[in-house]
Amino acid sequence: MQSKTDSISIDDAVLVQKCRQGDSAAAERLILRYQNRIYNTILKICANTDDAAELTQDTFVKIIENIAKFEGRSSFYTWAFRIAVNLTLNYCQRDDRLRRTSLDAQQNEYNEQAKQLLKDLLADHSSPDPAIVAQNKELCEIVIEALMRLDESQRAVVVLRDIEGMNYNQIAKVLDIELGTVRSRLSRARSNLREIMETFL
Repeated sequence: MQSKTDSISIDDAVLVQKCRQGDSAAAERLILRYQNRIYNTILKICANTDDAAELTQDTFVKIIENIAKFEGRSSFYTWAFRIAVNLTLNYCQRDDRLRRTSLDAQQNEYNEQAKQLLKDLLADHSSPDPAIVAQNKELCEIVIEALMRLDESQRAVVVLRDIEGMNYNQIAKVLDIELGTVRSRLSRARSNLREIMETFL
């Protein structure tokens, strides 16, 4: 049995090739490598743990079903996230009940990202010291709620950039939009987040 270190050392391209050859162990390694990151990204967009778990499962089913179509023009990571985000955005657009969901269940999972997001969003001279603001749990909850009030397309770009840490090129590939659209959408999303937060502050 391979150790965790051995598994991590195997390149995605090698695992993808083995998957195409019907290697179930390679498929399992790809799933284990990315399932937590994809789940957390989906959760930030849909804000429901049960739905996020189901969508994560659907994502990997679709990945395995379509692995032969992966041409390697982007990284496997980017391709996988594109599938996950598209499934999630389509699901959210169909399901109005996701608009106002309780945030209590997600508080622990969001807390650290919310603190960092606060630092990024409030780092200007007209705002309170972000280091101080980020320590306030109540304001962390406000950031989370503000994020949930964005529409799904804006929320997705903020999650991918400010929480997942993707660069603009990766986001453009994941969302299948132009690079300029990524920049403008992210700018509008951050501006809207600030406006929403100001109503609380």
